[in-house]
Amino acid sequence: MNKKEFYYPSVDGKTQIHAIRWEPDGEPKAILQIIHGMVEFIDRYDEFAGFLAEHGYLVVGEDHLGHGESVQSPKYHGYFGADGNSWVIADIHQLRLMMVEEYPELPYIMMGHSMGSFLVRQYITEKNARYANELAGVIVMGTAWQPKAVAEVGKALAKLLGTDKVGVDAKLIDIIGFRNNLKRIRNPRTIKDWLTRDEAVVDRYRANPMCSFHFSPNAYYHMFAGMQKAHDIKRMRKLPEGLPILFVSGEEDPVGDWGKGVKKAFRIYRENTLCDLEIRLYKDDRHEILNELDKEQVFEDLLEFLDCCLEKNKK
Repeated sequence: MNKKEFYYPSVDGKTQIHAIRWEPDGEPKAILQIIHGMVEFIDRYDEFAGFLAEHGYLVVGEDHLGHGESVQSPKYHGYFGADGNSWVIADIHQLRLMMVEEYPELPYIMMGHSMGSFLVRQYITEKNARYANELAGVIVMGTAWQPKAVAEVGKALAKLLGTDKVGVDAKLIDIIGFRNNLKRIRNPRTIKDWLTRDEAVVDRYRANPMCSFHFSPNAYYHMFAGMQKAHDIKRMRKLPEGLPILFVSGEEDPVGDWGKGVKKAFRIYRENTLCDLEIRLYKDDRHEILNELDKEQVFEDLLEFLDCCLEKNKK
């Protein structure tokens, strides 16, 4: 396996987007693009990406604007920009175009986790779902179905706090949004125990500066705006028939309302699309199933789904 880091210009016209690709030793059989979550960075997926590379997949992903190394300076962590949601989607698409140009014949699959799950759900409905027509499969990980009112209130509060301000955090929205995440965890050790049962992962997350900044009002506004597009049933109904989509989460993930929000998202897609849908919930797992105590089983299950996507793509 060969791991390469590289940069490409963001559509914001100012930032260099940091990206990583994990290449198998031989010719790749397909490409998986990973879309990471809120307040993290793409290299946190190194173990999973390495596992897939060992099984012939070329894995690639970028640090979104305001995340990881895709910042002009540290004060830009947690800040997307004036047209943030559209810019993040455009940067994701630009990376895909770069990979397709290099490997035009390879099946292409996308996976989004947490905030990335809303981004990938939005992405596949862009351009009247044209982007989705060019994919062999989609993994929607750690997602939810947020009521419309939640996104509207979140956007309004972000506007009130100032969406044009750089270097300003939105701790109030943090408190409101994450206040119940520990309610089903008996004697939590830290405020981030809802991420995973693996204490070492939690400790590394809390100690890493790239995971300890706060979102700005700007980023919250654009994240909520993106959620609304991801939930737009009119856009969803244009998804291609037969597109394999896997909804996968932990049963104890508060982001997915402890499984209920994931099941609702799956049901709404089933009622409004002709996609080839699957759902898988892992007992006792929390938000980051790729970092859970049973991650080896999760890796194997996702590999099985990816291989199935390739078989369906041949037909």
